[in-house]
Formats: sequence, structure tokens, C-alpha cells
Amino acid sequence: MKNILITGGAGYIGSHISEILIKKNKNIFIVDNLSTGFKKLINKNSKFYNFNILDSNEIKKILIKFKIDSVIHLAGSLIIGLGEKQPKFYYKNNVLGTKSVLLACKNTFVKNFIFSSTAAVYQDKQKIVNEESKIKPKSVYGKTKIKAEKLIISNCKKIGINYAILRYFNVCGASPSGKIGLISKTDSLFKNISETLMKKKPMIKIYGNDYNTPDGTAIRDYIHVSDLAEVHFKILKKISKANISTIINCGYNNGTSVKEVVDEFKKQTKKNLNISYQKKRPGDLAMIIANNKKLKKIINWSPKYNNLNTIVKSCIRWEKITNR
Repeated sequence: MKNILITGGAGYIGSHISEILIKKNKNIFIVDNLSTGFKKLINKNSKFYNFNILDSNEIKKILIKFKIDSVIHLAGSLIIGLGEKQPKFYYKNNVLGTKSVLLACKNTFVKNFIFSSTAAVYQDKQKIVNEESKIKPKSVYGKTKIKAEKLIISNCKKIGINYAILRYFNVCGASPSGKIGLISKTDSLFKNISETLMKKKPMIKIYGNDYNTPDGTAIRDYIHVSDLAEVHFKILKKISKANISTIINCGYNNGTSVKEVVDEFKKQTKKNLNISYQKKRPGDLAMIIANNKKLKKIINWSPKYNNLNTIVKSCIRWEKITNR
């Protein structure tokens, strides 16, 4: 657990993971083609390579040259709405991309493999899900992620690599250091509200207000990106030391509605944020919350930022920094 390769390390989550691992004195190597990542988010103490993960031979060269022992595979496409419009592109990035990285790991020093999966693999209307809950992705994005999961399980068993499949719930927030946060245009609710609030007449779109929830808007389990980054370090340490493989939900076991998030931003900024209700988006779930008992048990996890007030505050702070 000394030399770690992060695919997609120039992205939002990857840059936070890099920051934490470098503080833990790990040698970090990043592969990112900057299609959705940003050079300014790459930690200066890491070694960066700009190419596509579909280039398996180039990945293998890095793995061998630097004796990489662990791979954190984050690279891929993740906007649910875009996946519905571009299914072939999502299959190429998320399924074939994962296949390429796994192929590169054969006959190398790699002993551990962490994969960023998603809660979107679960069947809708289950509300609170554990790792054994029914799998039936509604979105193209979720379908490509479950295919990637299956590839990881079968390949890692064959080549003797420990794996951890981390099913992220909704990731949000910005680093307490103020150095990194979400830049790219995504379907992140927190990012969209933060940007909108910088305008003179802020107006936010909410997709769906007729869900079967207390206020009619969708409910999600939001997890602060710094807590998620810490999970990666602790899980990597655990699977490496105990020589195990696992699938784990990454969330707080706490549901928050879209309307509640909007209200918290209004409260903290004291701005009148107008809401425009739109039709539900294809692929969106009504409600999904993580049962995180397994996560807490396996790494004795205590999150530091599991508070809506804290998350919103970090988003507003980051947006102010980026708009200077």
C-alpha cells in the first residue's frame, strides 16, 4: 500500500482521494485524459499521465515501472441523463474502460483494486438498501456500472487481486482545505445551486415534485466528498491487510429531500432562490438511502462531515473561491 494508481484522478472525487493519500505519505500516480477532469485539481505531489484508460498497454507500463500495488479505478462517465442519450459512449467508458484497466493489472505487482460504483445499481422503490438488496438498475449509467462490477469480481478472483466495490450514494461538498471542489458541469444538485446563487436573480430547477415522498421531491443519501475520500484510504488498508474482497455502500444512512437541500442554501445565503419544477428525469429514483452498517463494521467508520449545514457551507465557500 505504498504506490497507488488512480484512474480519473484529475476529477472531483479523485482529487480529494489524492489529497488524503498524499498526506498519508503514499506515492500517487494519476491517469486521466482530462475529458471531465481538470489539471488544476491534480495534486502537485503526484505523477500525472494524460491518456485514455482504454489504452491498456500504457497503463501496464506505469504499473510495472513504478511497482504499483494498488489501483483506485474512478475513471468513467457518470451523468445519469447523459447516459440515457449516449448508451454506447457510456458502455465504452464504464464497461470497456474497466475491462482495459483489469487487463493491465494482469502479471503486475497489483494486489488491491478499488472501484467506484453507484447506488444506481439498485432496484427502485426499495428506499433503504443494503449490499444484498435487489439489483435492477433503472438508468444506462447504473447498468454499465453493474456490468463493470461483474467484470471486477470475475477477473480479480482469477488473477488473485483483493477488490473493494464501493457503491457511492450522492457525493457533494468541497475539501475543508479550500483547495479542491467540484468544477465541471454535472447534474450535481449542490453544484447547480451553488452556481445559481452567484447570479443576481437565482432560479433552480427541481426535477419532479410529485414523488411519493413527504414534500414530493426525490430523497437521496448525500455524502461529503472528504468523508468518502477517507473511506477509500481505510478500505484500501483493510483489504490489503486482511487479504479480503468486499462490496460496500458508501452513504450516511440518512435521507434528505431535494427541497430540504434548496431550503438550507436559502437559509445560509439569505437569498431568494426561485424554484422551477420540471418533469421527472428518466432514470431517476424516487428515494434511496444507504444502509451503512457493513461500512461502519468493516472499518470502524465515524464520518466527520455528515451534516447538511456543514456540506452546504463547504459548497458556498468553494463557489466563492472559484468565482474570485
